[in-house]
Amino acid sequence: MTDDDLLRYSRHILLNEIGIEGQEHISGAHALIIGAGGLGSPVALYLGSAGVGHLTVVDHDTVDMTNLQRQVAHTVDRVGYAKVSSIQTAIAAINPGVHVTTIQERADAAMLDALVAKADVVLDCCDNFSTRHAINVACVAHKKPLVSGAAIRFDGQVTVYDPRAAQSPCYACVFPPESTFEETRCATMGVFAPLVGIIGSIQAAEALKLISGAGRPLTGRLLMLDGRSMEFTEVRVGRNPSCPVCGHAAA
Repeated sequence: MTDDDLLRYSRHILLNEIGIEGQEHISGAHALIIGAGGLGSPVALYLGSAGVGHLTVVDHDTVDMTNLQRQVAHTVDRVGYAKVSSIQTAIAAINPGVHVTTIQERADAAMLDALVAKADVVLDCCDNFSTRHAINVACVAHKKPLVSGAAIRFDGQVTVYDPRAAQSPCYACVFPPESTFEETRCATMGVFAPLVGIIGSIQAAEALKLISGAGRPLTGRLLMLDGRSMEFTEVRVGRNPSCPVCGHAAA
């Protein structure tokens, strides 16, 4: 760790739960972020500012004026740019030492299988169930921790699925792939601007905790936020022995 690093990350190093060793783990880590919008923006900015050494960001979309109400990594002068390129620019302005790999494509099963295998932690910041299930399948297959967040209207939720933990459920345990869920989009349902910042920041915090070993992650605990009353509710969730994705590994 250089003198500049010691200065930049001094407030992390001062934390007993992180210290120099934890910060070195952060600096040596590779995080995969799927989605560069409302959730992906705070996730990428906080992981970048915290010094995660390698970030891979996947998103097929471009920056639109309607994004700027909540997607804080993007700016007016980057409207029309690829979201992944916009986020890369934003991270470089904060911490140029972070290596950012950008992939401007829609994530599919084959891509995710290859990318997840190389990552230390995966952050689901996307907005549709099919992609979430594909991310989950890859994380279970490669035993990589998954930090999952979602936000719509005034409601948000976040949790950690960790296939390395015997009692941890996977995404399919909680949201079975055969179930019918109504797809809700910001374009039609709306979203309270700070909500994605709150949920995305919690996702970034959980990823940094997993990487550094600090604290207790949200594994097996679904944290839900009602932004109208600003009340958090925690629901404990367990592994489903009959889960089609991780059931074979159940104890």
